Amino acid sequence: MAKLNLFIRICIAVLLVLGIIYVSSLVDFIFTPIISLFSVVIVPLMLAVFFYYLLRPLIDYLASRRLNRTVAILLVYLVIAVLLLGFTVGVWPSLQNQLVNLANNMPGVFNAVGEQLTKLEDSDLLSKLIPADMNPASQLMDYLNKGFSLLTVYVSGLFSFVSNFAIVLFTFPILLFYMLKEGGKFGDKLVSFFPKRYHEEGASVVAEIDGVMSSFIVGRVLVNLALGVLMYFGFLLIGLPYALLLTLVAVLMNFIPFIGAILSTVPIFIFGLIESPSTAIWSIVVVLVAQQIQDNLVAPYIFGKSMDIHPLTTIILVLAGGDFGGIIGILLIIPVYMMLKIITVKLYELFVRQRWEKEPEVPAEAGD
Repeated sequence: MAKLNLFIRICIAVLLVLGIIYVSSLVDFIFTPIISLFSVVIVPLMLAVFFYYLLRPLIDYLASRRLNRTVAILLVYLVIAVLLLGFTVGVWPSLQNQLVNLANNMPGVFNAVGEQLTKLEDSDLLSKLIPADMNPASQLMDYLNKGFSLLTVYVSGLFSFVSNFAIVLFTFPILLFYMLKEGGKFGDKLVSFFPKRYHEEGASVVAEIDGVMSSFIVGRVLVNLALGVLMYFGFLLIGLPYALLLTLVAVLMNFIPFIGAILSTVPIFIFGLIESPSTAIWSIVVVLVAQQIQDNLVAPYIFGKSMDIHPLTTIILVLAGGDFGGIIGILLIIPVYMMLKIITVKLYELFVRQRWEKEPEVPAEAGD
């Protein structure tokens, strides 16, 4: 009976939540200013959180060496500025030349791909495997054109994602500075809003979320850097054109779980095919070998059990995040899922599992 009453209360709570969501949809004009404000601050806030977890171990180490935390942050800022200057002087000219050459040669790229595909069609081996009524070259070119159009849409979304560059440039370092200066005080302030009897559980949840987020962000950066180094040297070894640019694209795309690795392989294969079919095959081999080393050697060592998410769940989450929030949704969906998972498990343990597993009291017999 007690379990039935608890089930009824849960159903009522769910219905109330759904009712609140429905009523909120009828008065969405009230939330329009909040959404507009959120769209303005989301980019610098995301960058601040990302670099907060990335730089916090270094700031904590410097603070443990009796260096003032503010001075430590300013020192790290100075080092980052020097690194950016070195990137601008040492790496950017080469990358810029590749970008300019790629933009100028883009029409020739599609023509070269078409020529290579035509040669493959005329080869004896493929002519025996491909039916006479099929034209894979034209079909693949159609797919490439559609893919290029889709890529243009996503690039446009990316530019709108960072459209207000001035706000990002000036807001993000300030937010990051105060987040690094406060250190772990955010968690304590958040726990203080909980009822006193749940302070211990709240602190446990906040600490677990903080640990998972730190492991996810730092681990993702290290894994992607390892992948980039492996791919770059592999591309140089096989003579792939635009090796630096393609490696940078692959590293950035790999921040999108699962799907990013597949999408980044397409331009690598295309530019390999421009050189020769053998270069295209070897480029795929380099990508597969680098990803296998990343997935089986580097990632398990860095992440451990912190990224216990089934691949199918990852695919569904990424697709849902892209559908609801575009690029921002894709980038945020995995961290949000991990936080909600931790909170849901803790709420279940506190309010459902303990009550359902609690055995009913046996009434005392008369005369005992």
